[in-house]
Amino acid sequence: MKTIRIGRTGVEITRIAFGCASIGNLYREVAEEDAQQVLQAAWDAGIRYFDTAPHYGRGLSEQRLGRFLTGRTGAVLSTKVGRVLTPAAAPIPEADSYVRPAQNDVHYDYSGDGIEESLEQSLDRLGVARVDIVYVHDLGTYTHGADNDRHLQAFLGSGYERLVRLKEAGRIGAFGLGVNETEICLRVMDHGPLDVILLAGRLTLLDRSAEDALVPRCRVAGTSLVLGGIFNSGILATGPVAGATYDYGPAPQQVLDRVAALQDQAAAQGMPLATAALHFARDHPAAAAVLLGTANPATLRRNLEALR
Repeated sequence: MKTIRIGRTGVEITRIAFGCASIGNLYREVAEEDAQQVLQAAWDAGIRYFDTAPHYGRGLSEQRLGRFLTGRTGAVLSTKVGRVLTPAAAPIPEADSYVRPAQNDVHYDYSGDGIEESLEQSLDRLGVARVDIVYVHDLGTYTHGADNDRHLQAFLGSGYERLVRLKEAGRIGAFGLGVNETEICLRVMDHGPLDVILLAGRLTLLDRSAEDALVPRCRVAGTSLVLGGIFNSGILATGPVAGATYDYGPAPQQVLDRVAALQDQAAAQGMPLATAALHFARDHPAAAAVLLGTANPATLRRNLEALR
């Protein structure tokens, strides 16, 4: 599988990445054996870039990925910081759409100390001494609302510089943001350079808002863009059906109408809507890589086949 270099770093990733949210029991419980099977399917397909986060099942995704990678070489890993986990004070049957997550409570901490603590926890769960990429996870008003200014101040006050030092020390190979909004990316880039941004849902067949300001800014700065959420939470995979989801909730009528038009355009070109969405993301000139995430090996293979 083709690879590409991240920013101006020495980190090289495969152009298709595997996103590990689903194996953290996103929306439904995934058996350990099934999680290992989908990871094996990704590996067998030549994918070597795997993205995870403490948020994904409160650490479960990292644990499962770590077990899979034991004894394997050549993988490129990214995880995320901003959430610090502690043993749960009470049983947690479900949290943030993750079913039967690892039994950990979570609190946000974007300070330098919080970022380093989050990273150390992730390294322990993954069973590795370093990771290639660290993304600062979910800064922005989408997640934090009015609290975002406080979290942003913590990050710019000491978190950013700590990541610079961790990179200089060789503990990480690159760093950036893992977010689903563009404005926070521009604000952080005003503070200092980023190697890479994992952007979910804002550079897709349906939502091209990143093209307005972020894509040109990244081109000038030498910041790579990894694209996640390329189906916009499902609607570009399912089409405008009853119950279709967009941005983690029910799709409003205006979105359903836009997707119906996109579906007609794709059909006129002889391809399903989902295939058109895959190709848009993979072939976009700003995209360093596209992240595919599923707990189903057959779904992964179908998406990979559609990209051939």
